[in-house]
Amino acid sequence: MRTLRRTKTAKRRLATTVGCLIALSLASCGLFGEAGPVRIAAMGPINPAASPLDGELSATNLALLDATAQGLVSFDGAGQIDTGLADRWTVTTDGRSYIFRLREAKWTNGRKVTAQDVAAILRSYLAPNSRHILKDDFPEVETIRAMTDVVIEIRLAVPQPAILELLAQPSMAIVNKGMGWGPMRGRRVGRAMLLTPVPDPLAEDPEAAEAAANDPAASIELVGTSPAGALARFKNGYADGVIGGRFSTLPYYAASNIGRSRLVVDPAPGLFGLVFVRAEGFLATDANRDALARAIRRERLIAAFGLSEWQPQLSLRPSVHTRDGGPTPMLPAWAAYDEASRQTQARRAVDAWLAAGRTIEPLRIAVPDTPGGRILYAYVAADFAAIGVPSRRVAMASTADLRLIDEVTPNDDPLWSLRRLSCRRDTLCNRDAQQLIDQATRNIDAGQRSAQLTEAEAVLARYTPFIPIATPLRWSVAAQRLSGLRANARAQHPLNHVIAAPN
Repeated sequence: MRTLRRTKTAKRRLATTVGCLIALSLASCGLFGEAGPVRIAAMGPINPAASPLDGELSATNLALLDATAQGLVSFDGAGQIDTGLADRWTVTTDGRSYIFRLREAKWTNGRKVTAQDVAAILRSYLAPNSRHILKDDFPEVETIRAMTDVVIEIRLAVPQPAILELLAQPSMAIVNKGMGWGPMRGRRVGRAMLLTPVPDPLAEDPEAAEAAANDPAASIELVGTSPAGALARFKNGYADGVIGGRFSTLPYYAASNIGRSRLVVDPAPGLFGLVFVRAEGFLATDANRDALARAIRRERLIAAFGLSEWQPQLSLRPSVHTRDGGPTPMLPAWAAYDEASRQTQARRAVDAWLAAGRTIEPLRIAVPDTPGGRILYAYVAADFAAIGVPSRRVAMASTADLRLIDEVTPNDDPLWSLRRLSCRRDTLCNRDAQQLIDQATRNIDAGQRSAQLTEAEAVLARYTPFIPIATPLRWSVAAQRLSGLRANARAQHPLNHVIAAPN
């Protein structure tokens, strides 16, 4: 009950915070007019100089990059592959070469975009010392080369049918020394970035094309702000949409009293849970890590956030991958038991450890210092305490024993989650599982690849490097005007598609 009272108190404080920000918004209503540009409030700081090479970026900066410097391909409003810098592409019969023809485009300094530029930029993203967040998700790339000034080839060591989804990610934006190419261009207007369409470089009447691009109805004003500030803008009509919502910021939405019909929740597969960072002391044995995975009462935790679309997850792999013919994700042996039985089983493992005269140091659990992060930790800590395991919350950047992973799968490769959970800088490393993952990655035989994937998943499941809790939660808020901002499995809402084209 103490935890529930704290949660209610936190919600009251959030409501007060949102109310204060609403009042501030009313005082600054001159920022936007009643008519004209689409107004988007994004959660997170805005930086026009942000680059994919900076590592993980805020939702605001990803939206800005996706609008001003799309990749070779992009996502449409439904999360499907659309054209980008490349207006068409072909795949060779062996599935190993993707050949893209670039559209006519110019960098913001007026120089023509060439395939040589693009190839060099993509190679820099995937370089061994790159900080690009998707670098390790392109393990099959052999070469990236310009075939002509307008044609680029990406050659793979093995077929990778899901590579287009990787190339469409906003973090794969084609940025050349801070310059984008489109489909929109941006400039500062106060705290906002004003985005307008790039005029067609092949237009017969350049002046008319420029005038059409500057039509206020075709422009977007993007503001980066706090979660409470973004929702306050929407609440008072100074934003048509809010993007960038996660589990960590959902309590702000609950406190805002914005109508449920305006909430857009993406059914995005991926990883949401606690990864073990070290295997020492109590965490050194597979059985003890498995006990912690059993102990969490997922249904109770998720119910605390009050969103029916958010679902628990028990497997290491998202179930969405079965639609592409991959093996069904493997459920843990304890999945058939109810939560009370799982906790009893977990307590036995802890009692056995303590009966041998060993102690358990408080586990350091790294979660975001946000309302959602604090709620998550409170429930996890209570479940661990119920089986005799103490813990304490630490910052995401601090030294930790367990750390939250909250990531949407970037494509439908069934190996993605296994690679993400094995032998990375922030994960444990089981050499047997990693060997199987490497073999499956290189295997061109679909049947053998599937068998190796299943075996690798079984080894990792026994090893327990990760505690899956739920599906990733991604949400937005959209006014009726934003008919193109629709829920999709990629959790992608490109700004140039937020207003759907008329039929």
